[in-house]
Amino acid sequence: MDQGGPLRERLIDAGVELVMSEGTGALGLREIARRAGVSHGAPRRYFPTHQSLLSAIARRGFEDLGVRFASAAAPAREMPPRERVRSIGCAYVGYALQHPGMFELMFRHDLLDSTGQGPSQGPRLRESTLSMFDQLVALVCRCGAPEPSVTAAALWANLHGVAQLWRWGSLPLVLGGAPADGVERLVGAAVDAHLGPEPV
Repeated sequence: MDQGGPLRERLIDAGVELVMSEGTGALGLREIARRAGVSHGAPRRYFPTHQSLLSAIARRGFEDLGVRFASAAAPAREMPPRERVRSIGCAYVGYALQHPGMFELMFRHDLLDSTGQGPSQGPRLRESTLSMFDQLVALVCRCGAPEPSVTAAALWANLHGVAQLWRWGSLPLVLGGAPADGVERLVGAAVDAHLGPEPV
């Protein structure tokens, strides 16, 4: 069986396009197969379960988010660690708002298969996200947090909440509108809340 063939990638491409345009509710095997131009039974040749196909689609989202993280944190010599944390936070929330369907799928572990999809597909889905979290922990540590892993986890949860509540309209409602810099200010407030006052 060709685990990395063009049909497999075409099915993933079709799923990515579908989740980006219509959300997780549209990710049925038949619709993905139809969009890929294959029979509805074809996905089973590459993905033994629906969850394994959804996981391959979600992996693309994590890869994209990882690229954004790397780009946001790239100017290491020019940006203090705290500013890099803010930059990563803005990249995370920005991705969630730009690609809400993919973002939802990426964290719907009830829909995803974390058991791996064969040795050629790399680490299990959940494990493949650890490098991004480790990067955040390292930056939080450089900011002087006493428990970097716990602080980074709490900050991540806070940023995830900002993304969800902004997308659902709750935060713009309580803030009296959605100013252009609203998300950036909320990310800054979350960083300050978890890392403490900025040194003067």
